[in-house]
Amino acid sequence: MDAFSKALQADKREIIIVPTIYKFADFKSFADEFNLNERDCVLTNEFIYTPFMKEYNLPCNFVFQEKFGAGEPSEEMIQKMYDAIPYDSYDRVIAIGGGAIMDLCKLLGCKRPDTVHNLYFKRFPVQHEKEVIAIPTTCGTGSEVTNISVAIVDDEKDGKLTGGTTKLGLVSDDIIPNKVCLIPEFIKTLPYKPFASSAIDALIHATESFLSPYRKTTTSELFSVKAMEMILEGFRRIGEDGPDARLTYLDEFVTASLYAGIAFLKAGCGTVHGMSFPLGGTYHVPHGESNYALFGKILEIYDEMNPNGEIMKFKELVARITGCKVENAIPYLNELLEKVLPLKPLHEYGFKESDIKDFPVSVEANQQRLITNSYIQPWTKELMERVYRECF
Repeated sequence: MDAFSKALQADKREIIIVPTIYKFADFKSFADEFNLNERDCVLTNEFIYTPFMKEYNLPCNFVFQEKFGAGEPSEEMIQKMYDAIPYDSYDRVIAIGGGAIMDLCKLLGCKRPDTVHNLYFKRFPVQHEKEVIAIPTTCGTGSEVTNISVAIVDDEKDGKLTGGTTKLGLVSDDIIPNKVCLIPEFIKTLPYKPFASSAIDALIHATESFLSPYRKTTTSELFSVKAMEMILEGFRRIGEDGPDARLTYLDEFVTASLYAGIAFLKAGCGTVHGMSFPLGGTYHVPHGESNYALFGKILEIYDEMNPNGEIMKFKELVARITGCKVENAIPYLNELLEKVLPLKPLHEYGFKESDIKDFPVSVEANQQRLITNSYIQPWTKELMERVYRECF
């Protein structure tokens, strides 16, 4: 275990919710309350800006993430963003978007590094310098309240570039946004598939926080349980009435995502996230979908290897919320998730048979803060190979 992971496990403090949290009926109410002006840099997407913000002709500097590239943040995308937005051109950063925009705006609030690569490999200090306001437009990442910014970076081994890429999380309390504003109307135009994968991601955040063996606290459990209750109720409605059932439940989904983010701020995520990172980094699978690809199988192995620990409490919780039998909770949950979003085998994302052995090496080298938070300890390369093989 690395020193950083040991420090996380040794910290027994309860959650400290850093941002001030607001909820507004619409964007206009937020803009009026915060007096948006020419010294505000708003990072968003054009498909969000046009229906929700354009008509108000605000004097802010609106910047569209797609200008820097598609998909999740990468070293190249972050550097393009730095070049396009001079550090002295803004006083506040306003993130309006999904997890990628949240992660990028956290960086805009900090001192500029010598290189993006050095920042993510912890060779440049993280120093918060400008106010960041986060407004999520999905219902999954929880990134608006967390102390992590994730990017796809050039991979290293023993300080030398390998020629490949991996996904790393930059972790520091200095990057937690100052304020969070929930505006459920932003979710209305989110297409169903990204909605479903982000909501499943929020469920995984809550589940991994609940099962956290070393870092779970009284408060994190409270938030993770409430998040699971709200999300599973929403999934039950979708399972019974179809995708449009989400439209009358958007406020609850957005709120549950926030709760799940608060839960893993302290308790942390674990095996699912650690093993999904190389999948997302190598094959550019969206974050929520890459987590979902492994989630059910990892739960099954947890239950097989230690059925009477916290996983039993988790099954009892799922049974209470959904009405299924405790002994059938994990199969029932996987069936319910299939109704929300059909599960794809890894090979459909481009995953190769050689990755079954190669990915565990990357996970062990780069994702210790997550793997050391696994419900099953130690979480070995052999177990990782089994998960990848059985999901292949």
